[in-house]
Amino acid sequence: MAKPAARIGLLQAMLLLGALAVVGRAGQLQLVEGAKWRAEAEQSRKERVVLPARRGGIYDRNGDALAVTQEYFEVGVAPNELRSPVRDARTIAKALKLPVARVQRDIATKKWVPYPGPYNGLEVQDLRGLRGVYLDGEYQRHYPAGPLARAVIGGLTADSGRGASGIELALDAELHGAPGEAVVLKDTRGRRYVSPSRLEREPVPGRDIYLTIDAELQEIAERALEDATREFEARGGDIVILDVHTGELLALASRSRDGDRSVTNRATFFTDPFEPGSTAKLFTAGALLTHARVDSTDEVFAENGAWRFPTNSRGAFRTINDVHKIQGNVTLAGAIKYSSNIAMAKFSERLTPTEQFEALRAFGFGSPAGVEFPSEARGELRMPHLWDSYAKASVAMGYAFAVTPVQLAAAYGAIANDGVLLTPTLVREIRDPGGKVLYQHRPEPVRRAVSPAVAARLRAYLQLVVGDGGTAESAQLANYPIAGKTGTALRYDGGRYQDGHYTASFAAIWPADQPQLAMAVKLDDPRGSRYYGGTTAAPMTRAMLQEALASRRSAIDRRQLVGPAEPTETAPAPEPEEPAVSRVVFGLPLQADTAARPGRRPVPNVAGNSLRKAANTLHRRGFRVAVRGSGLVRRTTPVAGDSAGFGAIVTIWAE
Repeated sequence: MAKPAARIGLLQAMLLLGALAVVGRAGQLQLVEGAKWRAEAEQSRKERVVLPARRGGIYDRNGDALAVTQEYFEVGVAPNELRSPVRDARTIAKALKLPVARVQRDIATKKWVPYPGPYNGLEVQDLRGLRGVYLDGEYQRHYPAGPLARAVIGGLTADSGRGASGIELALDAELHGAPGEAVVLKDTRGRRYVSPSRLEREPVPGRDIYLTIDAELQEIAERALEDATREFEARGGDIVILDVHTGELLALASRSRDGDRSVTNRATFFTDPFEPGSTAKLFTAGALLTHARVDSTDEVFAENGAWRFPTNSRGAFRTINDVHKIQGNVTLAGAIKYSSNIAMAKFSERLTPTEQFEALRAFGFGSPAGVEFPSEARGELRMPHLWDSYAKASVAMGYAFAVTPVQLAAAYGAIANDGVLLTPTLVREIRDPGGKVLYQHRPEPVRRAVSPAVAARLRAYLQLVVGDGGTAESAQLANYPIAGKTGTALRYDGGRYQDGHYTASFAAIWPADQPQLAMAVKLDDPRGSRYYGGTTAAPMTRAMLQEALASRRSAIDRRQLVGPAEPTETAPAPEPEEPAVSRVVFGLPLQADTAARPGRRPVPNVAGNSLRKAANTLHRRGFRVAVRGSGLVRRTTPVAGDSAGFGAIVTIWAE
């Protein structure tokens, strides 16, 4: 058995070896591997995160919000860090609108208390800087105007938050901004703590987009289209309203039916070309006048409403019919007024295919309009060497080529703008987050489509259409003259024309004497006996203009509506045999009953009426209108019979 001294020596040697091993390992960790382990410890304690940038807002021309990004917060509470748990519990409960007892119970029983919310910035304002309370922010996109103009605005992708459609996609680079970067600290539970001193790069918010859209006109257009598709049982339709002097698109509405469901988020006014029918007769007339192939006295025989058009030398023919049969001869002005297919087909024989093609190209057909919008269609316009013997007649009647509603409105805008075609636009301004204007739209002329004299003659023709005996009498306003052209075209689908299915349309310029707006209104496949453009789209246009005049915020320049226009040397009068429609000057809002004078007056009873009829009634009484719901009107606020001041807002509640 070993001696005690030997055992003690062995034990001391072992302890020494152990101490040396510890010291050696410590030296290895600190001196040799110190940098490695320091980096690993730092990595577990810190995390590099991307700070999202606030996406820029989208506003209408008057600054009304259409799409905005707001920051929402999740609130977390660390009870052991609170300075005064009782007082802080009351502050938290008041800010988050929670029962005080619940917050006190959470703080007393939990080590970490999450309140996911989400809560907006105002709700958590009193919690900022409160020790032990942590705010985790996240941006969310909102559309305050609801479905208004959503086909134009578009939306975001669910995963990345980048633009997926519409303006959100087209101007995503401007709206998105630049993300920042920061380093956050983490505790043993993985909770994050933001340290201002560790912010490496501030996020840069996106830029704000101010559209040319006027929310008042947009609402009027969407409501009119909704009512019309229901009334005429149409498959859908489009409305475009454009400022003729700037090319700014003031309203864009679309509606289509998917089974029994109404779809409003498709931008068919940009993407779906259609054969314009008789609304395009004006462009062949412009070519005839430009090339001096016709004057005010030239006439063609109208064939009493039916003409066998020869298509080759072997006796083949096609029959061209007129809905409005004309006895005897007719001038070019009469052909436009009565929408004679036969007369326009005969007049078109005075043009070569190239001349007719170039006239359509000059008005912008066959190429994209150039709007800041993804997937804009160019329409369809074949090169003239591909035209057959019937093509010139077809084009003169508005067939054998296709246009988008925006292209059609822009072309009528050129006629209103003394023959100069402007690029349509949706973007009025781009501003930085501080409000500085970085871009402002200026009118962008594309080309001169026709001379000022020819444009004035075409406007005179359009006034005949809405005059006595014209195809659009139902579009005329009693106060300011409108000029326009109806269209009713067989629908082309599945490689052939569909009998009994039509596209009804009306293209207009308003006012006729001092134009401000160009409008294109289209209904797809209206059912029943009223499927003509003159009985569907034309009265829709009149009703929209009446509402726009009654609205106190629409983008109508009322300074230009104070009196008759002064005659100009370049605007010849309409041809003598077809007098233009007379003018009547009136004050705003629409002259009606006593409502047009300031003072208090009773709110009319509009219960049971359609939204459009109710809005018209209230506007004419001098009230402004807000709409809640859709369908028939059930009640108003203030209620019918109560008195309200001139210009007061009356809210319509509909179901």
